Amino acid sequence: MILGIYWYFKFPDHLYDFTFFKFYPGYGGHADNPAELAARVQVKNIDDFMMKLGELKSDFNKTYLHVNTDGNQLILNIGDHMLFDFHFQFAIEIEKLLICENAILLDSSLPFTLQSSKSYPPEKEEFKSIEHRFIQMVGSDLKKSNAENYTARIDCNLPLEHKQSLINDLVHICREENLHVFYYHDSDFNDHCNLMLFFSNGRQKKENIQKVDMNSFGSKVRQITWKYPLHFGHFGSFKEYPLQGPHIELMIDEEYIINKK
Repeated sequence: MILGIYWYFKFPDHLYDFTFFKFYPGYGGHADNPAELAARVQVKNIDDFMMKLGELKSDFNKTYLHVNTDGNQLILNIGDHMLFDFHFQFAIEIEKLLICENAILLDSSLPFTLQSSKSYPPEKEEFKSIEHRFIQMVGSDLKKSNAENYTARIDCNLPLEHKQSLINDLVHICREENLHVFYYHDSDFNDHCNLMLFFSNGRQKKENIQKVDMNSFGSKVRQITWKYPLHFGHFGSFKEYPLQGPHIELMIDEEYIINKK
């Protein structure tokens, strides 16, 4: 599983600039459509372009690409429910090809008769459901450059005297499990503590994609909880809800993850 910074609802302002591709946001909810980068263009030699495009796609094996053609016209589409940096990097490389081919940007309202289509799926990975019910997978509100963050969240409570030891153990697990972001919110009361723990990564670029095995991570969390009188979920009423923080233990690309007050 890939955790970290992604875009779905809005374009990553001030990070990327495209000549041919246009960003179409996802809507979520019942619509549940992917966000998309799409381009409609015309090239002189479509066979030559498609060959070069196929070679380029082999360097971006975690992205999906669909191409519709009508003569020497093409509609290129990169889509997913989470567009990471490597999706936008792929679009940049395609634009370089289009510029070399002297491609012409076409208006989407022009007639288009589908003659052929080709899909380039991402590299197939074995699907693994998360076995540990105490792990919640959550998104975030919009941060810098409209970034969102895909994060694992764990809610728990324990006696205050064990809090720092637990945090230290979790930092150690993060370093073993390829997690570079760990921060938490807390509420200390009557020698007890409620914790809201967040685990994630930063921007996912082609040259540095970080994968996390959530079941391996969850198993290690489960093992260390045997050391402490810990319970999952929060204790008490809303006034003990963990709103203090965030307290940062591990962080990368902070401005895209944490809102500074």
